[in-house]
Amino acid sequence: MAVIGAVTAIYAATIGLVQNDIKKVLAYSTISQLGYMFLALGVGAFASGIFHLMTHAFFKALLFLGSGAVIHAMHGEQDIRKMGGLKSELPTTYRTFWIGTIAIAGIPPFAGFFSKDEILWNAFSRGHYLLWAVGFLGAGLTAFYMFRLLSLTFRGTKRWGGEMHPHEAPATMTIPLVVLAGLSMAGGFVGVPASLGGGSAIEGWLEPVFAKAGGILALPGHDVEPLEYLLMALSVLVALAGIGLARAWYTKMPEVPKRVAQRSPTLYRLLLNKYYVDEVYDATVVTPLVKGSESLLWKVVDVRVIDGLVNGTARAVAAAGRTLRMVQTGVVHNYMLLFIAGVVMILGWLIAH
Repeated sequence: MAVIGAVTAIYAATIGLVQNDIKKVLAYSTISQLGYMFLALGVGAFASGIFHLMTHAFFKALLFLGSGAVIHAMHGEQDIRKMGGLKSELPTTYRTFWIGTIAIAGIPPFAGFFSKDEILWNAFSRGHYLLWAVGFLGAGLTAFYMFRLLSLTFRGTKRWGGEMHPHEAPATMTIPLVVLAGLSMAGGFVGVPASLGGGSAIEGWLEPVFAKAGGILALPGHDVEPLEYLLMALSVLVALAGIGLARAWYTKMPEVPKRVAQRSPTLYRLLLNKYYVDEVYDATVVTPLVKGSESLLWKVVDVRVIDGLVNGTARAVAAAGRTLRMVQTGVVHNYMLLFIAGVVMILGWLIAH
């Protein structure tokens, strides 16, 4: 389970690096964060997985609703390459979206920092160093693709035409953004670890639920706290590196990502096409099922067997009806002849027996 979670986290994060639909970036980000949750479950850090589920609900709901506000302002446009410079046009949406982006990137003291750090720390402290390394790399990628999204959407030059007039969303849309932004900032404090002076209230609250796990939730001793501080610092540094690189590339040096894509066209197409999973699934599952349905289930089973049986039965009944109908001629002499023939047959049978 931990391996599947770690692979999922890095797999979806790499796809999110190059997606251009604002909602697709967030969708693959969600898949990546689900990978972190299952990584936590796989290493036995059950409370940490639930904790990240909770904090993720805050900032991912904020980001999805914020993307909705952007799409509303752009009259249905979802391609971030056709946005830019929306910071001044949508100030509330920008500020709340920025908070959600900082939270998912794992910058303290926002909610995502505490829950993601707990997952990474539990993976490392329980001896799963390779899984920690994958999660650590995923943290840097998360910060990069989220600030790529933020930069292309809200910062830089305006890439939308003069006929477009973006405007801030109404209060019915911005008030939930503000509420979720507050939760994204404060929601992580229910899980502050002991190494940072907290009591990890959420772990204590969930402890009865996982009591039968045999003490697997026990936190490492205080003798490893310096290492925990070091890993915290590294996770923040890799997030800051991802943020800095994304901001530099997509606001100050927009030609750099294009050059990178041109130098590695195969890798770029692989990520842009989501590792061709949709194409493989279509070729191995969808197309054979459709072709099989057309050639076998429809033309053979449906047309020949089912329709043949049903229609054949109907034709047989109709033929029998046409034959029996010939008996009813409407001529009395024929009826009398049949009556006498029947009487003779009955008498013959009685005499014979």
